[in-house]
Amino acid sequence: MKFIYSVVGIIAILAVVWFGYKWYKAPKYINGEVAPNFTSTTPTGEKLSLSDLKGKYVLIDFWGSWCGPCRMENRQLVPLHAKYKNAQFSDASGFAVLSVGIETNKKRWLRAIEQDNLTWSTHVSEIKRFNSQAALLYKVREIPTKYLVDPNGQIIGVNLTMQETDRLLAKKLK
Repeated sequence: MKFIYSVVGIIAILAVVWFGYKWYKAPKYINGEVAPNFTSTTPTGEKLSLSDLKGKYVLIDFWGSWCGPCRMENRQLVPLHAKYKNAQFSDASGFAVLSVGIETNKKRWLRAIEQDNLTWSTHVSEIKRFNSQAALLYKVREIPTKYLVDPNGQIIGVNLTMQETDRLLAKKLK
């Protein structure tokens, strides 16, 4: 009988740990909520805000030069951006990627942007890793983390795959 209680206790502890981990990693915002505005610094030192991209579909992409899965996703993100950047949607004109670098080294970040051919100009980072204003505001605790935002600033997708993002954007075309 002691053995059964021990097994049940271990299972209960594992369940609590698993649920706690899932809660900790869960995105802060969900579909239907308004994406909070934030301002960060571009590679040239200028300020860029999410609100500067209003009127477009925007993929907020929290990524890092040091993150293998992020770098792999960039291979799919580049053609997705090229496909939709000038697209005419039923309710918007164009698509933008707001790349938020979760970084501690500016040179490595800039090198990754160049190596991965991330040609859009909407890159920002405070070089504070997960302590940047945007990462704290969006409760980003792991990367890649992505939010797809509609032209009115409403979140319409959280952590979608590139294929899911493509299908959603395709449905919005004129």
